[in-house]
Amino acid sequence: MSKLDIITLPDRLLRTVSTPVERIDDDLRRFLDDMLETMYGAPGIGLAAVQVGVLRRIVTVDVAKREDEDAPPNPMFFINPEILWSSDERDTHEEGCLSIPDYYSEVERPASIRIRYLDRDGKPQELSADSILAVCLQHEIDHLNGTLFIDHLSKLKRDMVIKRFTKQARIGKPDL
Repeated sequence: MSKLDIITLPDRLLRTVSTPVERIDDDLRRFLDDMLETMYGAPGIGLAAVQVGVLRRIVTVDVAKREDEDAPPNPMFFINPEILWSSDERDTHEEGCLSIPDYYSEVERPASIRIRYLDRDGKPQELSADSILAVCLQHEIDHLNGTLFIDHLSKLKRDMVIKRFTKQARIGKPDL
């Protein structure tokens, strides 16, 4: 396994819609493992392939430690995930993003979702999720559609974040 480079705002690739995976093979499974290592090393609880510069509909997630710090790792792989249903009930959680480092904000999303996806063996699966897993899956599926969590904020907040990261990219150092 090898760690991949995570791209950050204002990289335009983050605004690109990812394409479906056509074939699941050993190369793809190696890439899934590399994504997982990258996510754990960041550290994060979710990672979309676009965040490492690959425009494929692939997501890795592990929320086990977020729910219980003593829990063993529980890596999950989602290929071509799509949301089938989302609840009318809404929840607000603080979100951050590996592609928008050191920025966090409250985001309101559906409290529960149901998704369809292929697992790492290519088998069709469905999953119902709520709590932090639902938040993480919605966040990562947004990435596959070229949407960032800051797009769920007010225009003023979003514009401030984009301006800050654009300035940092231009001068090449963090604006802390």
